[in-house]
Amino acid sequence: MCDALAWPIGLAVLGVIVGSFVAALVIRWPQGQSVLRGRSRCDACDRTLAPRDLVPLLSAAVLRGRCRTCGARIDPRHGQIELTALAIGAAAGIAVAGPVAIAGAGFGWMLLALAALDVEALWLPDRLTVPLALAGVLTGAIGVHPMVVDRLIGGAAGFASLWLIALAYRSIRGRDGMGGGDPKLFAAIGLWLGWQLLPAVLLIASLVGLALVLVDRVRGKPVARDTALPLGALLAIAAYPAWLAMIGLGS
Repeated sequence: MCDALAWPIGLAVLGVIVGSFVAALVIRWPQGQSVLRGRSRCDACDRTLAPRDLVPLLSAAVLRGRCRTCGARIDPRHGQIELTALAIGAAAGIAVAGPVAIAGAGFGWMLLALAALDVEALWLPDRLTVPLALAGVLTGAIGVHPMVVDRLIGGAAGFASLWLIALAYRSIRGRDGMGGGDPKLFAAIGLWLGWQLLPAVLLIASLVGLALVLVDRVRGKPVARDTALPLGALLAIAAYPAWLAMIGLGS
């Protein structure tokens, strides 16, 4: 029983730590700020945070969501991303154990960072997408399901499918309808999942996007034909459950 819980609990704890870094990345990187240089600080008063203020989830709960010094509200994205990263790690540990669980959790955490950046700034930086793609090839090369051939086909098919859709949209409408990072992210997802799951991922992402549009319409929020949707985030939301399902069926 203890062995069965070790991987979910361990990866959940690691996920909270990773989520803390991802949250800082998502909040500061679009503003041109580094998360690797200097010490952690309050987003409002710029005070350097003490170790007791840096415990993911717990510190914010103790401080009731406010800075110890200035009383400013702690950005809720910190807690939201940390909790999501915790769930990603726990889910990977439940689905499988060992190095595959670590790899899958890493896949989920990278998708989380990319999805959050896409929601925040409609931005899918190559500095995250390329390592995600390379990690997909590497995990296949060491024998993790699916096979490398299926992954490579998935990478090519993922990029080509969205690139062709973007090209067709631009030819018909005379303007861009998709960011350049979306085909790259779909290629990286294909390098993790193989080509077989790509249609399901794209379908689920489209349905989630449609549901979000309908919710906005019900709430009275104006939605136009050219309203931008974070397609990368939608693909990420669909891709990680697909990986969990694939690993669960294969184990």
